[in-house]
Amino acid sequence: MKRIVILGSTGSIGTQALDILSQYPEFKFIALAANENIDLLEKQALKFRPAKVAVTNAEKAVILRDRLPKEIEVLSGKQALVELASLQEVDIVLVSVVGISGLEATLVALESGKDIALANKETLVAGGSLVMETARQSGSKILPVDSEHSAIFQCLQGSKGNKEVQKILLTASGGPFRGFKREQLEGVTTRDALNHPRWHMGKKVTVDSATLMNKGLEVIEAKWLFELNIEQIEVLIHPQSVIHSMVQYIDGSIIAQLGPIDMRLPILYAFTWPNRLAADLPRVDFTSQESLSFEEPDMDSFPSLQLAYEALRINGTMPAVLNAANELAVERFLKSSISFTDIPRIVEKAMVHHQAVSRPALEDILLADKETRERLERDDKL
Repeated sequence: MKRIVILGSTGSIGTQALDILSQYPEFKFIALAANENIDLLEKQALKFRPAKVAVTNAEKAVILRDRLPKEIEVLSGKQALVELASLQEVDIVLVSVVGISGLEATLVALESGKDIALANKETLVAGGSLVMETARQSGSKILPVDSEHSAIFQCLQGSKGNKEVQKILLTASGGPFRGFKREQLEGVTTRDALNHPRWHMGKKVTVDSATLMNKGLEVIEAKWLFELNIEQIEVLIHPQSVIHSMVQYIDGSIIAQLGPIDMRLPILYAFTWPNRLAADLPRVDFTSQESLSFEEPDMDSFPSLQLAYEALRINGTMPAVLNAANELAVERFLKSSISFTDIPRIVEKAMVHHQAVSRPALEDILLADKETRERLERDDKL
């Protein structure tokens, strides 16, 4: 029996995790947390009967408390995520909240000996060094949920560590604007950006996929998860999204992980590793695949990917600034108050204005995040 907390249960990853894991008696849901979608959280709580639920929005937590039976405790506020992540009776925490809010909860969970199923990119982007050091000290495991990092993780099973790895190849679909040049991107709309050709994800992640920032964040994650140098991480555009990523070894051989376009598969593997359970999930039909193609990313037209590489080279608090600026810019783009091509411009501006702290503590990371947001909010030119 694995006792689970899901932070972000009403989001795309959270709902799919509940769907696949609830099919197995090996898993028990101890607590669920959401930002403010209390209607869906109510349904989840009544179906799975966790001991506790949490809502970041305090006012909505009051409403939910009146809807649920008394035996389900309702917590509220950002600190509720930390409280759930450190529950003594929990074995593994799925961190699938959006944004830097997952960082503190992840650190607390690791410090208390919990394993982490990580679907929150910002946690390792902003605090990679701190998170990995905390995991090493506690002996807790960080199990990747993102399809690309799960793929790399699976390709590394049976290897003798990083000494055998020449490089990893992170694949990307290319998003809805693959092949577009910068002048074509100037006029795209929010609706265009949300029309992903392959994956169904939340709005923020979908826009990140369209700018290629999503892949840039994954590059930073991969550096920390797999203890790689930046030169060992390569991005390839793979429009069919059948190969989720690959590892090239020092003898030249390449191992790839292939699978259907279905996030339930990497979610399940994160919770069953080092074992596998039989699953009634779609299979890849190779006879229906006319071809598998690959191309280099166009970093001139999609500079967000290059900015992520640059933030990783500088390191310290710079990736946290990259992340904060991108979150704010995407939020404004979704409100149609800036253009698509303004997103990387805003991120670059934030990075230029930041003096990175080389070995940041949690307080330095949170301060860099806060100051970046405040600086950009004050900028009337946004």
